[in-house]
Amino acid sequence: MPENYFPILLFIIVGIVFGVAPVLAGGIVSRLTGMHRPDSEKLSPYECGFEAFEDARMKFDVRYYLVAILFILFDLEIAFLFPWAIVLREIGMPGFIAMMIFLAILVVGFVYEWKKGALEWD
Repeated sequence: MPENYFPILLFIIVGIVFGVAPVLAGGIVSRLTGMHRPDSEKLSPYECGFEAFEDARMKFDVRYYLVAILFILFDLEIAFLFPWAIVLREIGMPGFIAMMIFLAILVVGFVYEWKKGALEWD
């Protein structure tokens, strides 16, 4: 009976080896090359402007989230526009009208955010 479980045990062992080996190899290589202690430039605030090692429960300004939502909104718009532009001749006028409705909804949301002052950063 235990010999039936040998393939499962082997699968688990191989999975653990493949999961742990890259982490260990990266740690060993970084220690050998001296890259395990980053300089102060790499630890400085980068895109978000916050210190790298602070309390994880610190408060963020709501405008940060609004900008992130706007980015996702327009990124999504572009993700739909490229395939639509490629197949526009095949889908014809109904596809064109559907995309114009989609873009109109996005423009209404953009104008709303603009009027609310979400794009103004003090």
